[in-house]
Amino acid sequence: MKQQFAIVLALAVVASTAAAQSSVTIYGVADAGLVLERGGPAGNVQALGSGVASASRIGFKGKEDLGGGLTASFQLENGHNIDTGAAGQGGLLFGRQAYVALSSTTLGSISAGRQYSPYYKALRDIADPFVVGLAGNAMNMVATTSRVDNSVEYTTPRVNGFSADVLYGFGEVPGDTAKSRTVGAAVSYAGPESLPLNLVLVHHQRDNALATARSRSTMLAARYRVGSVTTHASLSHNQDLLQRASNDALIGATVAMGQGKWLASAIFHRDQSTLNQDARQLAIGYTHNLSRRTDVYTAYAHISNRNGAVFHVGNATDNGTGTGGFNLGVRHVF
Repeated sequence: MKQQFAIVLALAVVASTAAAQSSVTIYGVADAGLVLERGGPAGNVQALGSGVASASRIGFKGKEDLGGGLTASFQLENGHNIDTGAAGQGGLLFGRQAYVALSSTTLGSISAGRQYSPYYKALRDIADPFVVGLAGNAMNMVATTSRVDNSVEYTTPRVNGFSADVLYGFGEVPGDTAKSRTVGAAVSYAGPESLPLNLVLVHHQRDNALATARSRSTMLAARYRVGSVTTHASLSHNQDLLQRASNDALIGATVAMGQGKWLASAIFHRDQSTLNQDARQLAIGYTHNLSRRTDVYTAYAHISNRNGAVFHVGNATDNGTGTGGFNLGVRHVF
């Protein structure tokens, strides 16, 4: 841990020295809050959580104009737990993101490294009013893979509001390209100011370590803004490694009011197997801006599980243990 801290500190010094010359930026999030959980098998939980609304992090990103509309860029992002100081993502130094990219104004961009899947970005940016944070996090019930190691991603330029995104994650198993392979793809539309509509159709699939089974998820997500109200919706179809099918439906809203905004969503999980392990999540939250960089937040969510379903109320960094969860905390972005 001391070695990791020393590396991060050294990078910070180098980045701050070079910032004026090479467009390197240091950024981050410090987030901590009270987390109350109810309905867990081991009993109720009271804890101070880290990264409840947004995962705590420190990151380095930069870009260089290569001329002719071509730009080189990179991003290195370290996740950590602000309540204990421990590293996040299992102790990885840059476990949140680590990639290098080339972008062209006419040809699109290509990036390589550890990066977010198209499916996760669609859920976070379009479908979920809680932006996969707080107790209402859509990932409590909607299956997805957030980051893909050893991946190459290509994103087209946006033309008349449309763009496409393709990601391939190498399994890196000698003698077999299918083992542990990940594939993701998305087609999206972003409307003009006169039509504030966002749509995305996205697919994600991953082969297991033996290439004997494959999980799949396909989702259609939409977001539409009318004045201070933004509505969110998504429909997804899933198939796990045991070939069991399920469907997820989400409907939600974000309502801006002065310096704050209200968040609400309902998620319905329908198990298509003979087990009928259905579930439902209802959530409500509120964030209030104290400044441009600092806000306070609160949220509550409850999950109703049926026939042995085991969904839990978590938040941005914790999967949770109970079927009910309450958050109260503060987030600072720098």
